[in-house]
Amino acid sequence: MTSTLQPARTAEVEKRPGRWLALSVLVLAVLLVAVDATVLGLATPYISEDLDPSGTQLLWIGDVYSFVIAGLLVSMGSLGDRIGRKRILLGGATAFGAISVLNAYATTPELMILARALLGVAGATLMPATLALIRNLFHDSRERSLAVGIWGATASAGTAVGPIAGGFLLEHFWWGSVFLINLPVMAVLVLVGIRTLPESRNPRPGPWDLISVLLSLVGMIGLVYAVKEAATHGFTGTTAGTGLLGAAALYGFVHRQLTMPIPLLDMRLFRSRGFSGAVLADLLTVLGMSGLVFFLSQYLQLVQGRRPFEAGLAELPAAVGAVVAGLVAGRAARRLSVRTVVSGGLAAVGLALAVLTVLGRSTGYPILGAALLVVGVGAGFSFTVTSDVILSSVPKEQAGAASAVSETAYELGAALGIALLGSIVTGAYRDFAGPAGTPAGAHESLGAAAQAAAGMPPHQAEALLDAARTSFVHGLHLACGAGAAVLLGASAVAWFLLKGQKLDGGRN
Repeated sequence: MTSTLQPARTAEVEKRPGRWLALSVLVLAVLLVAVDATVLGLATPYISEDLDPSGTQLLWIGDVYSFVIAGLLVSMGSLGDRIGRKRILLGGATAFGAISVLNAYATTPELMILARALLGVAGATLMPATLALIRNLFHDSRERSLAVGIWGATASAGTAVGPIAGGFLLEHFWWGSVFLINLPVMAVLVLVGIRTLPESRNPRPGPWDLISVLLSLVGMIGLVYAVKEAATHGFTGTTAGTGLLGAAALYGFVHRQLTMPIPLLDMRLFRSRGFSGAVLADLLTVLGMSGLVFFLSQYLQLVQGRRPFEAGLAELPAAVGAVVAGLVAGRAARRLSVRTVVSGGLAAVGLALAVLTVLGRSTGYPILGAALLVVGVGAGFSFTVTSDVILSSVPKEQAGAASAVSETAYELGAALGIALLGSIVTGAYRDFAGPAGTPAGAHESLGAAAQAAAGMPPHQAEALLDAARTSFVHGLHLACGAGAAVLLGASAVAWFLLKGQKLDGGRN
């Protein structure tokens, strides 16, 4: 059994043999999730052409995964603490691979949305378990910082592997093939993980409260759905009612946790300013970056005319920057300070997003590539250090629940970002004035406009695409500007909330 059941007595015992080999299995799970998240954006134009979703359905395909995973992460993290993190990780990975097949062979927008939702259920088991196992594998603070850096660097590497592998597949096979690449990764993870991963759990877990699970799920989905609908269609009675239901469910969840002898999530964790500051920084960072992340592939392919593989390569600087920054982030935070590294990283991302507000349809790649490199470096520093802060702030018995809070902030930020910033892009795009004979569906998405243009006379098709691309780029400018404001605000918040926070052996 792991150290949760047999506490280490000396520093030598704490350095568990085989921990680095076990880490290699954990990063495969991270790679699985990262690749899936990135290939969806690359495949979006093809999904639009094949399944013909409306603009709203396209946003749902993009964000329903985040909605579901955000609603279940805390519950699944707590479940892993109770039944065993190895068990839930391997079971979730198996389900993730199987449901990827359903994504690959979806034949309607509705089925695709359902498949993405089910993938969110499986995905909710993976990320909290990986971070929690790192917390229990690495007791030395410096080793743990390096392990977290490798964990974060792998996630960033997945954002590079996903577009490149996905671009290659899209040029040779149908769009569903990008989901099938999950299968070999899942197979290796499960087969090797069975032999190398130690089991760990909370020795005094308490019951897994189903009422709390339901309240968390209803609260997260209800609140995020209300924000999405309000941003897209304005406030309505249904939107307000859904938002109130979500808020009431979250209030009930928090109240129930405070009154339970052994809660699903210990709300006292948020009394730590460092823990709360790190969680809030993660949420705001992902929210601000989501508009760029979700629409960048469409810009590269449908505006600049790059092939899928070329578009994947064009996104590589962000991943490279994040990998390098993630590997040195712990050392930088000890030499400088936690708040300097996190706040500085967020400010760098904000400034890079501000630069992207001048993107044009024919902007040269050096400007875009340099901005993406800065985004990657800033995000790599910030995410790695905040993850280390969150893990270091809690006892190892609660590592699953704490990791789930961190991942919930990430997924909630992604869902809100796609809902809010995605709605900005969609709203700006829909206002373009196309030539006579432009079908109404062309105003739903840029992919729909490209499809409509294929059936029009050449001069009308060119006029339609020109208007649609110009309008899309304008929407992307607005989203990048809003994202820059959010990131610069997050930098200021992190500077104040992380004051005095340090990693073991580091400076304030």
